[in-house]
Amino acid sequence: MSTNASSGLRRAAPARSAAARRAAVRTAAGSLVLAASLALTACTGSTPPPEATETSAAGATSTATSGSTAGSTAAPQAPAASGDIPRLVENLAPSVVTIFTEGGLGSGVVYSEDGLILTNEHVIRGNDRVEIAFADGQRVEGTVRAADPVTDLALVQANRTGLPKPVYQTTLPQVGEGALVLGSPLGFENTATSGIISGLHRSIPGSASNSLSLVDLIQTDAPISPGNSGGAVINMRGEIIGISEAYIPPSAGAVALGFAIPAATAVEVAEELLADGTAEHAYLGLTPGELTAQIAEQLGIDASTGVVVLAVDEDGPAGRAGIRPGDVLESMEGAELASPEKLLAELRNRNPGDTVAFKVKREDQSLDLKADLIDRPTGNNR
Repeated sequence: MSTNASSGLRRAAPARSAAARRAAVRTAAGSLVLAASLALTACTGSTPPPEATETSAAGATSTATSGSTAGSTAAPQAPAASGDIPRLVENLAPSVVTIFTEGGLGSGVVYSEDGLILTNEHVIRGNDRVEIAFADGQRVEGTVRAADPVTDLALVQANRTGLPKPVYQTTLPQVGEGALVLGSPLGFENTATSGIISGLHRSIPGSASNSLSLVDLIQTDAPISPGNSGGAVINMRGEIIGISEAYIPPSAGAVALGFAIPAATAVEVAEELLADGTAEHAYLGLTPGELTAQIAEQLGIDASTGVVVLAVDEDGPAGRAGIRPGDVLESMEGAELASPEKLLAELRNRNPGDTVAFKVKREDQSLDLKADLIDRPTGNNR
């Protein structure tokens, strides 16, 4: 995965081949960096999202470290006592896979017994077929079934059945509770790291200019690295609470700042993708930007917070509502819009067909405008 010099924010991107992996250890290459005021590294192992660079995992070797003999279905595991980390890892390892693509590698989690795997969209981007490695050492072919760039989630069909489906927790975890991350950082398959849930509803500052997915995330201090993308974040009861998405690397001055897509979001999107191959998202039809003191002065407005409108789709909801480039969106349905990422997070919780009210600042005017949200046009990921 790649790094953007203008930010320290990275996606946990693909790991490289054996030789490249050694270089990645020295240079931190293989992580995805998105333009942002913070450096966020994506933790996947394949093609990263826009503005991101990734390392390749092609040719990486696989090591079977747990599970049954290759080719057999994992045997049922004894229930683990809450907090029994070795048993939790042993029980969940057969449900976490490594996904190999032409450009790298990432991780994935079993979504159904018939071979369906949930992962990040940027892990499989640009690929129709992949290779999937299981904890028991078996490797099989996989076919990309559907993907959603907006939430950075995808479904891959593995050529294997009888897989152990984990429990997906559809309520958010509590801040402070224990968390485990399972995946393949830098190609080291079946790796487990531990920590706690550090925060909820996190959005990555500055990420809106490159990605729609880095909002409303779970934050954890359990170490996440390139290659973890698409892997599992689990609680101390062995339930999936998140899908690993990104981290802020130490080079940005961060210590243990990792992020995951909530399991509830992942399940909702996965079910929509299963239904018809697409996920439904509310579309406003504008490009948001950060409001700085300099921009406020240029616009001739007295505002210290809000989201500046950089461009508008005249035929979209914002354009029809009368929103113009240069307007500042101060709030949406009463929720203060302190950043572009906050706007994206608020829209994530709305549905096509909803009518939303905005407080808008335009020069010396304060306006109340309403927009009727529509379904995001096919292929529009902005």
